[in-house]
Amino acid sequence: MVVDFPCRSQRGFTLIELMIVVAILGIISASAIAVYREFVPKSQISRVVGELSALKTGFEERVSQMGNVTNASLGYIPSDLTTGNASTNISVLNSDGSGHMQVTLGGNAHPAVSGAVVRFARNVSGVWTCVIDPAGAADWNATYLPPGCAES
Repeated sequence: MVVDFPCRSQRGFTLIELMIVVAILGIISASAIAVYREFVPKSQISRVVGELSALKTGFEERVSQMGNVTNASLGYIPSDLTTGNASTNISVLNSDGSGHMQVTLGGNAHPAVSGAVVRFARNVSGVWTCVIDPAGAADWNATYLPPGCAES
């Protein structure tokens, strides 16, 4: 006599399948966290560079008038990523037309970049250069440097 068992349909996942999925998710999460940790400081440096770069127009206007460069004449509003305030001038204009603007990262900046100085220097010919001094940043990494900026 042959006993015919009805086919059972498969329900759910086996423990091994679930463990494999959890392991894959763990690997993906670990790599995503590492990428995110590097992305935040890099994006904050780029943001400050962009904010400071936008002030070059106001600086150039003051150069053409050989006027005094103040935060108000530049249109500078302190960022939540920098340590400055509205009453401390961020720029210097020399009599020969050279000068610079600089801010120090602080405030809500990531601890890895807090203390780094972002500086735009203008030479007599009117050429701007971006220089970042990471000496004050405890955990500075060269990968944080945005394109077009040099490390001092």
